[in-house]
Amino acid sequence: MKYRNVGKSGLKVSEIALGSWMTDLRGSEQAAIAEETVRLAFDAGVNFFDCADAYSGGEAERFLGRILKDYSRSSFCVSSKVFFPTGRGVNEWGLSRKHIFENIDRSLQNMQMDYIDLYYCHRFDPTTPMEETLRALNDLVTQGKILYYGVSEEWGAARLEEAQRIIREYHLHPMTVIQPQYHMMDRYIEHEIIDVCEKYGIGITPFSPLAQGLLTGKYRKGQPYPDGSRATHQADKQINNLLTDENLDKVEKLSKIADELGVSLSVLALSWILRKQIISSVITGASKPAQLQSNLAASGFVIPQDALNEIDIILGFTRFERHVG
Repeated sequence: MKYRNVGKSGLKVSEIALGSWMTDLRGSEQAAIAEETVRLAFDAGVNFFDCADAYSGGEAERFLGRILKDYSRSSFCVSSKVFFPTGRGVNEWGLSRKHIFENIDRSLQNMQMDYIDLYYCHRFDPTTPMEETLRALNDLVTQGKILYYGVSEEWGAARLEEAQRIIREYHLHPMTVIQPQYHMMDRYIEHEIIDVCEKYGIGITPFSPLAQGLLTGKYRKGQPYPDGSRATHQADKQINNLLTDENLDKVEKLSKIADELGVSLSVLALSWILRKQIISSVITGASKPAQLQSNLAASGFVIPQDALNEIDIILGFTRFERHVG
């Protein structure tokens, strides 16, 4: 396993992280498989475990905390997030100082930890002044309840710039990380966000790097969805919206490149993201150990330049630039 710094901070995380968004905890058998996956990740050198208060109504935090307490606290990094409702009260959601302060205590209790390494704003809150949010996060760093903080993709480049202005004005602890969606089929952060992150030394830890499973190669044009796959049961249908003929044609071409390089499509997709040094870690989901084992091979794998050129042709991405005159 290879490790990278999170932005310009001294924190080092594994190139492959294990996320908890899709962790299935609905029964004892599923929970046992999830625990086996977490322990396999740790044994393989994964030291970054991503979670959120909203995942499984807090149970994902409690589950992760129960497992990680078996290991030295200095041997791993854990993240959580704040924004989504934790109750029915008018102040039990968002990024107000009140909700952030109450939520961090809930997350720490759930995880049975004294501090959280990385704490993200899960969404942007238009009802709370950005200054209030950033000062609250700064105070949590000062108190030692979190070590670093970051935001989600919804903040965008303009909001990141505004956040930097506030941080400078009030001499706050720096923003360290952002967690956007980023994969071969969705490269929007290459328009502006990556530039802003490189400018300020903000690390990027993308989620959904395999496009909800599209980039594993298990979905094929003209073939039925595999039994038990997300496309057969995921309520929000995110994966189904990605299963277009155009995307499936791209998957076929990308699979041929992966075969030529002697790796799986998922390894190709993950290492493609890691080609950029501003990427600190790629947050992967795995419902069973075998999926994780396959993803781990992406750490340290370097795609040859000729293959990268071919991939760019297949993806057909054009960065937005407006020229006048």
